[in-house]
Amino acid sequence: MAVAAFIIWLHGLAALLFVGAALAETRSPVRTIPRWLLLFTLGASALWSLSVAGIGDGESVARVLVIVRNAGWLAVLFALSANVAGESRWRVGVYVSVALCLLLAAALVVAFAAQLRGDARAEVERLWLILRLLATIGALVLLHQHVIARAGRWSEATAVLTAAMAVMWVSDLFVLAVAYAAGTWADWLTTLRGVANVLVATTAIVAVQRPTGRTLSVSRAAAAQMILVAGGVIYVVVATAVTGLLGEIAGAHARKFQAAFVIGTGTALFTFVATPWLRAWLKVMIAKHLFSHRYDYRAEWMRFTDTLGVSGADVPSLPERVVEAIANLTGSPAGLLLYAEGDEMVSGPAWRWEEPPCGGAAALITYLAATARIIDLDSCRQGEAPEDEIGAIPSWLLARDDAWAVVPLLRGTTLIGAVVLAHPPIPRALDWEDFDLLGAAGQQAASFLAEERAHAALADAKRFDEFHRRLAFIMHDLKNLVSQTALVARNAERHADNPAFRADMIATLSDTSQRMTALLARLSQHQAPATDTLETVDLLALARDIAATRAAQYSIEVTGTQVFGHADLRGLRTLLDHLVQNAIEAGAADQAVHLHVDCDASSAAITVIDHGGGMSAAFARDSLFRPFVSTKTGGFGLGAYEARQMAEQMGGSVSVVTREGEGSRFRVGLPLAPTATAPSAPPLAPAWEQAA
Repeated sequence: MAVAAFIIWLHGLAALLFVGAALAETRSPVRTIPRWLLLFTLGASALWSLSVAGIGDGESVARVLVIVRNAGWLAVLFALSANVAGESRWRVGVYVSVALCLLLAAALVVAFAAQLRGDARAEVERLWLILRLLATIGALVLLHQHVIARAGRWSEATAVLTAAMAVMWVSDLFVLAVAYAAGTWADWLTTLRGVANVLVATTAIVAVQRPTGRTLSVSRAAAAQMILVAGGVIYVVVATAVTGLLGEIAGAHARKFQAAFVIGTGTALFTFVATPWLRAWLKVMIAKHLFSHRYDYRAEWMRFTDTLGVSGADVPSLPERVVEAIANLTGSPAGLLLYAEGDEMVSGPAWRWEEPPCGGAAALITYLAATARIIDLDSCRQGEAPEDEIGAIPSWLLARDDAWAVVPLLRGTTLIGAVVLAHPPIPRALDWEDFDLLGAAGQQAASFLAEERAHAALADAKRFDEFHRRLAFIMHDLKNLVSQTALVARNAERHADNPAFRADMIATLSDTSQRMTALLARLSQHQAPATDTLETVDLLALARDIAATRAAQYSIEVTGTQVFGHADLRGLRTLLDHLVQNAIEAGAADQAVHLHVDCDASSAAITVIDHGGGMSAAFARDSLFRPFVSTKTGGFGLGAYEARQMAEQMGGSVSVVTREGEGSRFRVGLPLAPTATAPSAPPLAPAWEQAA
């Protein structure tokens, strides 16, 4: 009895709301669809609701009116879709098919329902449900195509009317499907449809009061939240319906089946919602079907700039934030920054990416600098990209199946580097929107990195100013020591035979020597070689001479073959003395330092090898060759920096391979002199480097 009263109340309320919507429509602005059509549809909906409340939904009048209501809403949908674009032939065919299903359903009710009894009436009822189901499914297909055709171009009135039709036909589909499966029409189905009918009527009132020309913009985040909420509501409704159906057909075991269904579906739902894949898939589907563009450019750009501009003590470095910001644009789970340094790509900070070995990237630098193209690595692997693009990709990058795209970082015509992006959770091909957005993001990121480099150079210049100020104090101390020594020398001419003077002179000279040694320890002076002072140097002989001068104190082993290189002998000797001293200080007293001389087709090299504590990869990459950065207590942090500067001024280079706890290998490369006859073998790499 209570259920029947609730059904009457719900449908009576819906009838009043539909009448109110019709009255409001008579005073609303001119619409893009005929006013009479909307008034007819609202009136039919009101009459149907009133018939269900008054005589019940099983009567022929109510069944005919529900078909008239559906036909009216179908005509409204046709009018709304026609305003977007011309209807295609297959859509018109679907409209005709749905209309025929409704017409046949009405004919069944009028012609046979009242006269038939027993099994014949049951068969007619079943056929009527099938026709209604087919019409409802067709209407939902047409509604889906209407949403796609809109592509985000919604007026407020159209959006709300579309939502009303979606609620109506989705609820009808559920109710009709359950009734068909159960073979009977339960009161709770009528109650559920009454609740949906009230929602449709309320939405219709809102729709007719919205201005026609006023657009409705829904963000992607809001769309995702609404879809999740709608999915939750659908789950609750379906779960309620299924548990009710189980209660009717499961008999004594109904409670067990109901509990198992609720717990099982709930666990599956929460597990599914918690997966990152679902969020990525939902984002792709929303962008594909509800919006004309893949990206919400305003939101994406604000997030991009926020990631780059964040500050604080615990935030990642700017290069790492650059990778993260670009990866977030495409939903990539990882990324890697590659720096362009000369003709090589140097591995920079990685974001959730295992750093790969870098090499053979000279062609990639040339290609990116010349074309500024974003490279689709999948196309390169499949042979669909241009040949010059495929040839520019290093083999190690093509071998990484998770590598998806290469985004150049260009500031003007200068290539700062490139960002390698991993595949997003939902595989897809790059399109023109990706290219445009990633290209703009790459230029912006390059500006940030270039600005950071400029700030770093300015900071280095300020440190040099401070160094020059300290040098002035050191020179002042040296002047005092020189004056003191000169005074001793002058007095020695008159008092050299005095034993007491000689003892005092020895003490003074010893003190001066200690103080000068301390000053030299604080300041290492190097003379930059000029290009016209380069000469042919026997590197093996030089290595043996350096080892011999320290043989009394340290064990230095020299290996390799006789190789000649172009260098400034004095500057090279100073450079190697410094590296050897560092190697001695890095290792234990009983550990030998190795000097290995070798060459290849174009360069000669001396490698200084120690087995000391080594350095971290991050320190060797980011700080070792920068001025004023040192791991030694009291160090100026200029040794490695000046060593590289001196080598580069001689046309050479200094590189390092190191690992913490295992040692370091500094390789000084020089131009090969023509007297060298054949390449020689490089030093045997230690086990830890071979494993790497």
